[in-house]
Amino acid sequence: MVVRRPPGRRAQILAVAADRFHRSGYHQVSMTEVAAGVGITAPALYRHFRGKPELLDRAVRLGLDALADGLRAAGSTAELGAALAAVAVGHRPLGTLVQRDARLLPPARRAELRRELRADVALMAAVLRAERPELSAPDADLLCWSALSGCAGLSYQSAAPQPRRAEPLLRELVAAVLAVSLDGTAAGPGPGVVPVPRPSPQARREELLAAAVRLFHRHGFDNVSTDRLGAAVGISGPSVYRHFDSKAHLLAASLVRSRERLWHEVDGAIATAAGPAQALAAGLGAYVDFALRNGDYLGAMLSETERLAPPDRRVAVDFRRDFLRTWVELLRQVRPEYDAVAARIRVHALFSLVNDGVRNGPHSARPDLGDCLRRIGRAVLGVEA
Repeated sequence: MVVRRPPGRRAQILAVAADRFHRSGYHQVSMTEVAAGVGITAPALYRHFRGKPELLDRAVRLGLDALADGLRAAGSTAELGAALAAVAVGHRPLGTLVQRDARLLPPARRAELRRELRADVALMAAVLRAERPELSAPDADLLCWSALSGCAGLSYQSAAPQPRRAEPLLRELVAAVLAVSLDGTAAGPGPGVVPVPRPSPQARREELLAAAVRLFHRHGFDNVSTDRLGAAVGISGPSVYRHFDSKAHLLAASLVRSRERLWHEVDGAIATAAGPAQALAAGLGAYVDFALRNGDYLGAMLSETERLAPPDRRVAVDFRRDFLRTWVELLRQVRPEYDAVAARIRVHALFSLVNDGVRNGPHSARPDLGDCLRRIGRAVLGVEA
């Protein structure tokens, strides 16, 4: 007797895997869980895919293929917006898979993924410059990356908005971003001199916190050993345990420290402003400034929160929820015609494009990047300068 596989089984598996990775993080999802979500056994799943790395790779590829197809068919910026919005809604996990989990793929595949994204942005930039020939190539490139990253912000919403609400708004956001003028942007202040701390236990602890954020973001929690952490600050691996009980404790402490700084800088700027419009502008400026100096933290917050112990993870998630709520409420004071759904989509788009922008070379080397991101951020929020 021949057992026939249901048609579309591979697509069904990829959809379930993408959703599970998106919701829980790659490391928290097992092949057994994916198989159960599809309604098959784990051995049956392995007949389709060799393991989790291949599942992640294929799930990312599926979304990127849909993106490339949509962009290749676009002949105007309006059609670019429609393509980006359709993929953001139809492949909602793609944003987190690319921005958070794809760094866990093998180096060759990561490089290939990056080339595919650059090719997508080049397609967009060609269409944009045809309509706006005054734009320089770097400016068009930055605007297109920002539009792409802003749409990926939909991935980070805990509940998916209705497509009939999300797609028109995302098209509007893309149009606003691609219309931003970057003429006359001002270079920000250069990096200051960072004092070298004395090798006291307290200073060494601070060094470890900073090194942990950087290494966990760039390589992933599971790929960073205590020997590597120690070497980053000039001590042996076992010496790390003089300062932290475990690597997990170090991760939690590093995210707490960075979170405190983010809240202090951004909430402080908002709290001292004269009114809602001024508070929103001050908060945007403070967030961009923080991101420019702390891109590794924002990346680690995005990618490593799921690696925290449950109590620490709840605290981190509660902070993100409260931080988002502050911005949504403030935006709705400035733009009372926005309902909560529209305001959340805009705020998530803002955070996504800023967090991506400061970590996306070669744009991260632009001396005027801060001013550019503030202008693009105002466009996404729908507020005047």
